[in-house]
Amino acid sequence: MTNDRRLEPVHILLIEDNLGDVELTKEALSDSKILNELTVAADGRQALEVLKAGILSHHMPDLILLDLNLPGIDGRQVLAEIKSNPALKRIPVVVLTSSQAESDIAASYEMHANCFITKPIDFAQFLKVVRSIEDFWFSIVRLPKAEVI
Repeated sequence: MTNDRRLEPVHILLIEDNLGDVELTKEALSDSKILNELTVAADGRQALEVLKAGILSHHMPDLILLDLNLPGIDGRQVLAEIKSNPALKRIPVVVLTSSQAESDIAASYEMHANCFITKPIDFAQFLKVVRSIEDFWFSIVRLPKAEVI
C-alpha cells in the first residue's frame, strides 16, 4: 500500500439519505481489503453534528462520501461548512450523488470537493464505484495525518 495506513480502521463518513444507497455502500465496504469503520448521517444537520463531535473527540473521518440532495441542510451547504472549517477542510470529500448537472459539478469543485461522481443506477456498477473510491483513497493516494486544531 502506498498510503502508510495504521492497523486501526479507516473512518468513512457517509452522508446519505437514501437507505438503499446506504445498504449498497455498506455491502461494498464489507468486502473490503481495508479495515474500515462506517458512520452514516442521514441528513446535513446530522452530518454536521457528527463532524462537530469528531472535532471534540479528536476522532475525525479519513474520508467523507457526500450526497448533494439531502433533506434540510443539503449537501452543498455541508460541503461549504466542511471546507470553510480549519479543523475539517483537509478531509477528502467525494461527492457521490445522483446529480449530473454541470452546475452541481462546477459548484462542488468551486467549494473544493476532491472529486465528483454520479452514482451509477446499476447495482454491480454502484458496488464497483464504491470499492474503487475506497481503493483509490486508501491504497493509492497519500493523505496527511490528522491534525488537531
